[in-house]
Amino acid sequence: MNVFKNMLHELSVGRENPDGADQGFLASYFPDLLDQPMFHPPANGTKLQGTYRLPLGYQMDASYYYLKLRWSIPCGPNSVITFPSAPWFKPWYWWSWPVLPLGLSWHEQRRENLGYSSEIPVVLIQAVLYIGVIAVTRLARPTLNKMCYNRRMEKNTMFLLSVLRVVAAWSILAAYTIPFFIIPRTVHPLLGWPLYLLGSFALSSIVINIFLFHPITVLTTWFGFIGALLVMAFPWYLNGFVRALAVFAYAFCCAPLIWASLVKTMSSLQVLIERDAFRLGEPSQNAEFTKLY
Repeated sequence: MNVFKNMLHELSVGRENPDGADQGFLASYFPDLLDQPMFHPPANGTKLQGTYRLPLGYQMDASYYYLKLRWSIPCGPNSVITFPSAPWFKPWYWWSWPVLPLGLSWHEQRRENLGYSSEIPVVLIQAVLYIGVIAVTRLARPTLNKMCYNRRMEKNTMFLLSVLRVVAAWSILAAYTIPFFIIPRTVHPLLGWPLYLLGSFALSSIVINIFLFHPITVLTTWFGFIGALLVMAFPWYLNGFVRALAVFAYAFCCAPLIWASLVKTMSSLQVLIERDAFRLGEPSQNAEFTKLY
């Protein structure tokens, strides 16, 4: 404890640090550590005096696991696992798993020590809200689908088509991004991903009914997310290289389908406008109207 307090003091006074990170500080604080003997637990349990270097198994880098999807170096009883990944892929974020296979292990430790009492109420509120959106959208579908349109083509049809394409594209993008940003970042992945899928489905249902899109074309990306999660979470890969190849192959096969669905979604707007232009505030006596159900 005295050593730890002294290290905090050295941090506060600005001890010289070769690289400005934790590794440089430790190398500066323990300059002769590499010359110390390796620590091995005494067989008789006696207390050792002096400074020792801990074997690799006492502090494992997560990258060792990602290579073979298993620990090839035995860990001691006091092992520490470090996650030197990008800041947005740290294991405490719900979206880091199954991208990082060890994410569930980290959250299991948190569940046993801290729990998720601060995130659960927010998750429940959002889930109820999304379910309500889906229910209201289903009940209001006949009303949303009653759209007045003009049989006579308008001069500004191309402008209308361009505007609708932009609005539709941004609406679909919002349906898949808004749930991601409002979910509590440190919630358990097994709660975060279902909540994200529920939220994106709820918002996508609004887009489908407003723009009269075919559900499959809008939800192709949604099903693609589910497939990607299943591919990454598959637990029986031989090693990390095979897993990476599987994810790449899935993305390679799925990308054309998502692109085709987007093209079909945009073309459906053009077909709708070319068939019967939407009414844009002109007098009712100049046009013949009907309703789409």
